[in-house]
Amino acid sequence: MAKAKLIEKIGYGFGDMSSSMFWKIFSYYLPIFYSDIFGLSLGATATLMLVTRIWDAISDPMMGIISDRTHTRWGKYRPYLLFFAAPFAIAGIFLFTTPPLGETGKLIWAYVTYIIMMTVYTGINVPYGSMLGVMTNDTDEKTVFSSFRMFFAYAGSFMALYSWEPLCNFFISQGNSKATAWQHAMIVIAVFCFFLFLLCFRFSKEHVKVEATSLGSDVKSLLKNSPWWLLTVAALCSNLFNTVRGSTVAYYFKYYIGDQVNINFGLFSFLFFAGLFLSIGEVCNMIGVVTAVPVSRKIGKRLTFVAACIGMVILSILFFYLPLTNAGFISMLVLQILISVCTGVISPLIWSMYADVSDYATVKDGSSSTGLIFSSGSMAQKFGSAIAGSAVLWLFAAFGLVPNAVHQTAAAILGMKLTMSWIPAGIAFLMIVIIGLYPLTKSKMININNALKKIRKTE
Repeated sequence: MAKAKLIEKIGYGFGDMSSSMFWKIFSYYLPIFYSDIFGLSLGATATLMLVTRIWDAISDPMMGIISDRTHTRWGKYRPYLLFFAAPFAIAGIFLFTTPPLGETGKLIWAYVTYIIMMTVYTGINVPYGSMLGVMTNDTDEKTVFSSFRMFFAYAGSFMALYSWEPLCNFFISQGNSKATAWQHAMIVIAVFCFFLFLLCFRFSKEHVKVEATSLGSDVKSLLKNSPWWLLTVAALCSNLFNTVRGSTVAYYFKYYIGDQVNINFGLFSFLFFAGLFLSIGEVCNMIGVVTAVPVSRKIGKRLTFVAACIGMVILSILFFYLPLTNAGFISMLVLQILISVCTGVISPLIWSMYADVSDYATVKDGSSSTGLIFSSGSMAQKFGSAIAGSAVLWLFAAFGLVPNAVHQTAAAILGMKLTMSWIPAGIAFLMIVIIGLYPLTKSKMININNALKKIRKTE
């Protein structure tokens, strides 16, 4: 098939722009919303996030199986972008709504709204991710599509994270309570995300015709697919790394750095706050995404992945030793920039490699389980997010962090420093070991790509 049009690549990117705006707010701000505004304890919040996201992860393969067997005039996966866009936005608003209930009622509300949100997220995001496997047969073109996806994802994350605190502060300045201000901020984000998914549906298209095979053969092929196992564990670790650091940031700034700190660059200075730190990371993620395409074409996806992980290990360890001085704050920003470039390189590679794993299964076993394979990637990332988000809160509780306390103990500060440095470094080192065993090299994928051209039909 001819190379896809630019508008298709941009349209495909709009989908993850929408998903990532929600996902980053959930990952980075929902824990502190529950503990400091909604009124749940750290332990209750940790358990809530673990239980609900485990359900969310388990539901991913179910949605993958369903979407693999969907047949409409719009394709297998694309129609879900249209059908779930409105429920996606509405569920997000309810998630950040604080009802006038007692402690038990609030806990029930939190569980119900979180489970609904994550179920709807699965309903739209798993088919969206699976579309990558049927938009082109070319392995390099899949990396390009994946890079557009992640570039727009990080652009959306930047917009959401940079605007979140100003939006909340704006609505507070209008006389609203913190709880109402956070709900109104989510309404603004949700409306924008709704239209992004409609644009994704409008401009994207499925070009590769894939006939579903039996569920039994798909599952059997998946379980003996060694590249899938390795990549799934690596994907889980990737989200562990990002979520451990990301979910710590709001606490790190509120209780360690402080919320009125300025960075002085001599000729100018500006406020150093969590939203700035996170949003700068998203911009640099975009740089990493752009870098991933030319580098992986030259040395292969596996080696590119490993090189980025080595950078993440070294840079994360350095973060632990930075002082609370102007030079230290500048160094924090520099390390955040470099770490984010590395994680930005990895993100499109993971999804492009899942497309390779799907192609490998088709050639090896005759399996057409694109949705099932991509949903496993989403499942792995959600397990990583669930484990990391909950573990961080339990660790904070174990180290003695007290929500809304003016002064935190030295032990609580140490816990936050560890989750920003040594713990992510250990996770990145594990990723190096795992991807070092991944067998789908550049030369093997050339052979698989040639075999696919004889098997699949495109339009």
